[in-house]
Formats: sequence, C-alpha cells, structure tokens
Amino acid sequence: MSDNRYRQIFLTVAFLALIYSDGLIQVTAELLEGQTPQVIELFVQMPTRANLRVFERNLQDNCWLAQRLRPYVQSACFMALRELGDKAVVGRDGWLFYRPAVQYLVEPWSPDPAGDQGDILSAVVSFRDQLAERGIHLLVVPVPNKPSVYPDLLTKRAKEKDEPVNSKTIEVMRRLRQAEVEVVDLFALFKQARAASPPGEATKYYLAQDSHWSPDGARLAAKAVAESIVDLGWVEKGHAEYALKSATIQRHGDILRMVQVPQIERHFEPEQIHCTQVINSTTNQPYQDDPNSEILVLGDSFLRIYSQDEPGAAGFVEHLAYELGFALASIVNDGGASTLVRQQLSRNPKLLANKKVVIWQFVERDIRFGTEGWQIVPLP
Repeated sequence: MSDNRYRQIFLTVAFLALIYSDGLIQVTAELLEGQTPQVIELFVQMPTRANLRVFERNLQDNCWLAQRLRPYVQSACFMALRELGDKAVVGRDGWLFYRPAVQYLVEPWSPDPAGDQGDILSAVVSFRDQLAERGIHLLVVPVPNKPSVYPDLLTKRAKEKDEPVNSKTIEVMRRLRQAEVEVVDLFALFKQARAASPPGEATKYYLAQDSHWSPDGARLAAKAVAESIVDLGWVEKGHAEYALKSATIQRHGDILRMVQVPQIERHFEPEQIHCTQVINSTTNQPYQDDPNSEILVLGDSFLRIYSQDEPGAAGFVEHLAYELGFALASIVNDGGASTLVRQQLSRNPKLLANKKVVIWQFVERDIRFGTEGWQIVPLP
C-alpha cells in the first residue's frame, strides 16, 4: 500500500475520532455519574423543531468537555484579546457591559409586532385597559440599559455622535404616549443628571461591573417616579415615618458572575457600593412591603438589587416608598418583566385589591429580548 494511501487512512481515522470523541466522552461521563445519557432524548420524543432546539441547548449547557475547557479558553481570550465570551463586553476604564444590552442598541432591528410573541404596544395597551376597567391607573417605567446612559464608557466613538443611542426605545415610548399610556422618561433624567455633575465629581448612576443601576441611580429614578404619580394626582403623599441608614457592601458585579470563570474574576477588585437603607422609624426595622397598599410595583432585577440582595431594604421600591410616605406592594421577576410578572399577577389577582396605581418597570433590552416576549395576559 502506498504512503499516500496510509496518509489518507490516518487522516480519515483522525477526523472521525475528532468528530465522535466529544460525544463518546459525554456519554461516558454521564454513565460514570449515574445519569441517563442526553442522547437518549433523541429517541424518546418527537423530533420537532422545538424539541431539537431544547436538546441542542441542553447539550451546549451540559457538555462535560466544554465545561472543563471553557474556563481556560475564555481566560486565554481575555488575557490576549480582552474578550469575555458571549455574555459580556469589555468597555473603557474597567467598565463591563452585558452583551445583550449592547446588541439591543447596535444591531439592526425594528420594534414592530413580532408574531406569536406579541408586541410591546399591544401588550401594554391591553394591560392598561384591563386595569382601567378596575379603576386602576398604569404608569410605565422603561429603564435604560447601562450603555444608553454611558455610551462613552463602552466606546470612545460614542462621544462623536449627536443622535441618541437608544432611538428604538425612544420610538417605543413615543408610540406608547400616542396611545395615551403614561410613561416616565428615565433616559432624559439620567442624561440631565450626568450633564449637571461637576467635572471630576460625576456621580455614577450605574455600576462598573454590573448590568444594573447604582444606589444613586435607583434613588434618582424612585424620586422621579414618585413625583410623576403625585403630579398626575393619582395618590397623595402619606405620613409614614422612614429614616435612612448608610450601608456599604463589596461584591463582584453580575456581569463577572455570568462569565463564570474564576481565573478572570480574580483580575477585578470587588466594587465598593455605598447604599442607603430605608428604615421604619416606628419599629426601627428595615422597610417591608404592604400587600394592601394603594400601589403595586411590577418589575425585574432592577427592583431586586439592593432590596432582596445585600444590604436589603435599599432598592428602588424602598426609596419609592420613602418618597411617597407609605409602603408599597411589589412583584419582582428577574428577567421576566415583559410577560412573567403579569402572569404572576394573573395567578394572584388579590394583589389588585384596593389598588389605585400599578407601576410597571422593565429594562429596555426586554423590548427585544423579553422572556416569553410581550404576550397579552388576561386578568381574572
């Protein structure tokens, strides 16, 4: 047999081994751990498009070989190219950005109706009308992505542009106002706040390592929302006595945690975050929700941070209650403000008893990437 023939056989065997080795390693690892091999799923359910997508996603998430190699590959990419994988983008001056938030701003797409998942305008108007039938007002609060407020810390080219980076969200807010939906414009608020900060003493309204706003950003937004509700005449300020208490925490941001590579995390110092807790002056205990409040707040992790997270009682809801002078009710669902929070409300309609106002907060990237899209959810 000629040398060329041996070479062809060797290359063929090596190629086949390369193709099948990952699968063989995966099956072996699953059997050794006492698990049923994932590949069995292909033969026990109908091979529909949805089932195949779920199988592919599970295979990617649970790949034994990838889980062990990925940290080293990602660490090498970060050291050589400043790349953080598919969840994060490295900005300027040590700032990190959540990649879907950047994609929302820079990739071409149109905020028009999106088939089975629905569109934001129909979902919001339907929800507004259902609440109006019960005598309840709706206030919509889209929260800016971090790169909408700090495009200059994402890329220095942002300084050279005059047009707003969040034009898609501005268009959505314009359409909502045309449909007579009340909307709070936090984009203009943060822009004005940044412009008013003295040079060299600028308050940071978002965290450098995190996708969420800073305690200062949450307090600024809460004050603006409280003023909007009072100015609209929907509620009057209460007389609950709250005190403010300083609390400092240290932690790595959620963007670093999503990367899931300890070797990379060690390159960043934990952020020191100065929070302000809201304390009930009568009981001297941290703020607590009141299910019987006149106001119900729906939202995502922008409500959870500093509230359900450390230090507790220092988030948007707490400071909104402080500004209004009475406790609120709330439903929080991480990443699920587009549809999931309304589904939770639909399953627990008693929360609407005695309500005068529902505040619906969602981060702007959910206009495109919201979990379960923008479904119309009937209230019982």
